[in-house]
Amino acid sequence: MVIPNTPIGKPVEHPYATAVLLLGVVSLLCFGLTGPVAWAMGKRALDQIDESGGAYGGRTQVVIGFTLGVIGTILAVLMALLFVLVLITGG
Repeated sequence: MVIPNTPIGKPVEHPYATAVLLLGVVSLLCFGLTGPVAWAMGKRALDQIDESGGAYGGRTQVVIGFTLGVIGTILAVLMALLFVLVLITGG
């Protein structure tokens, strides 16, 4: 029996999976500069993976990169607020 809309064979890794993971890791190392990019690309890739019905793989890489992008962005905002606070108070 063939199930309609079910891909045959192994899923193909999403084209952005490795890029999102790399951008997420770099966002932690470079104070969140690439965090928003990893966040946006990761969200788009997760949506496409969900809509593909199993044709795309690499979900784990995308989720990790997306999460690291969110964490990197939050850390960047906190560091910016701390920097502004130090500037205002005179350090």
